[in-house]
Amino acid sequence: MHHTTGKLLRVDLDRRAVWDEPLNPAYAADFIGGSGLAARYLLDLVDSETDPLGPENPLIFMTGPVVGTAMPSAGRYSVAGLSPLTGLWGEANAGGFFGPELRFAGYDGVLITGASETPVWLQIVDGVAELRDGTSLWGLDTYATQTEIQKLLDDPKARVACIGPAGEALVPMAAIMNDHGRAAGRTGMGALMGSKRLKAIAVRGSQKPPVADPERLQAAVREIIRETNEDVSALSLRLAGTAGYWDMGLMYGDTPIRYFQQGEWEDAGNLSGVLMVEQFQTRNRACYRCPIACGRETRAPTYSIDTIDGPEYETVGALGALAMVDDLEAVIYAGHLCNVYGLDTISVGATIALACELAERGLLNEEMTGGLTIQYGDPELVHRLIGMIARREGFGDVLAAGNRELAARFGAPELSATVNGLEVPMHDARAFSGMAAVYALSPRGACHMQGDVYGVDIGQGPPVELGVIPGDRFDDSQEKGHTAVRQMAWRSLYNAMTLCQFQNPGVKLILEALNAITDRELDEDELLQIGKRILTVKRLINLRRGLTREDERLPDLLTQPLDGPTDGFVPNQETLLAGAYAELGWNPETGHPTPESLADAGIDMP
Repeated sequence: MHHTTGKLLRVDLDRRAVWDEPLNPAYAADFIGGSGLAARYLLDLVDSETDPLGPENPLIFMTGPVVGTAMPSAGRYSVAGLSPLTGLWGEANAGGFFGPELRFAGYDGVLITGASETPVWLQIVDGVAELRDGTSLWGLDTYATQTEIQKLLDDPKARVACIGPAGEALVPMAAIMNDHGRAAGRTGMGALMGSKRLKAIAVRGSQKPPVADPERLQAAVREIIRETNEDVSALSLRLAGTAGYWDMGLMYGDTPIRYFQQGEWEDAGNLSGVLMVEQFQTRNRACYRCPIACGRETRAPTYSIDTIDGPEYETVGALGALAMVDDLEAVIYAGHLCNVYGLDTISVGATIALACELAERGLLNEEMTGGLTIQYGDPELVHRLIGMIARREGFGDVLAAGNRELAARFGAPELSATVNGLEVPMHDARAFSGMAAVYALSPRGACHMQGDVYGVDIGQGPPVELGVIPGDRFDDSQEKGHTAVRQMAWRSLYNAMTLCQFQNPGVKLILEALNAITDRELDEDELLQIGKRILTVKRLINLRRGLTREDERLPDLLTQPLDGPTDGFVPNQETLLAGAYAELGWNPETGHPTPESLADAGIDMP
């Protein structure tokens, strides 16, 4: 337990009670922290009948052992619970400074149950927690909420994680926002927070996170910074942020266009991250102790806004190319609106683009939309719909249910661009075959961050020591399925430590830093086992929630060949999954972990 503060903050909103609880040492040893540790706790607390928006669904904020230490790029936190959007395991994470500040305040995490009758917010300052009345905050946007709470605490350096109007309205695409525009965006954790009438959590502290061997850690940190300063991918992120991938994504056919149905678009270059730097960027922003500083601050003079957080590559794709909007400034503003209201840009963009496609096919008309003309290529429409979704206003209330529900409502489930209810992000499995296995098996639904095989195949810091070897991007063999799972296990570890995925100095240096912090002597094989253990426990939650082997497939839209850079390629899902199941030790027919794999993972349950 050298790597933990040793305690969680427990909050029961039904009783308006807060108390400290010792961290389960066995869970912390086996699942490290972050979303891995949160999943192990959640497994004990939910069942097949738990309502994702009910008071019995826990909301868990969790940090990890590297957070707040001298480790570079260790400024993240995870938030977890059953997803209001999918009904399955829900997980989001965000950078900034909130995660480290929670550890400085004396806690590894916060586990919240129940629901308050009236709005509240939670204050945590140097080991002392208090629930405070949030009535005056209810209705504020995410930026105003953060500012107002800092005023209430008389501390501009207090860190605040909060929801906006979308979370209050229980929109299942709602995000939790911190440090201005940092978003824990996916799976609707903002709606879960809103269902508890918890407007915000504010943290401030002065305690140092425990480190077993500070000198050993500092030696590892020096090498990690040296490696980062020489890493081409890190340098690219520093120069142009994640949107710097835009032109490369177009070259590979990895960037979805016209709702995943078009391989090329002449005007796509208008959304380039390089153009964003030249025309709209004002400065870089870095998370806690991050030498990369991939965050962007931009402006939108047409909309009279001088300071905007982002946008990221995913936002440009979801609110731009998916809906055929090529006005970069309008896309920047659309991303800003999502931040203000507290919405996941990926899910919102995929849902708006589906509405455009339904209208294009004659399945949606103005009578159904309350007079709105829904069409591709209309930035003002995108802006208007974002606000309507957040407020559940008019046709926005229909869109607020998300992509899967929208497709079903209009009799076209085959047009849903989701896996297990979560909207597909802006990386196409037809461009990088291994992503088919990742999307199918990702515990939270379609997610590029659960296993970024596209990055592996273009050489962006693959952990080759763990058998993650770059290869042909169109290889859809069983071995590629094995590789995809190893990368998923590696990223599960990242989300447990919890560490930014843009920090890729190699397995040996990360292992050295982790061992220095925790006073353990883990090796590469043990790391891989822990990563698979985390995937397995999330799997058990999803099986309990009704997930079946038949659910694990790409949406129909992503199985259609496209002209352009992918040259008509469609991955062989079954072959890839055969390799993936074998790597995990799961039954390929049922998708259930075998008794042997459960024993190997150290999970003592059927």
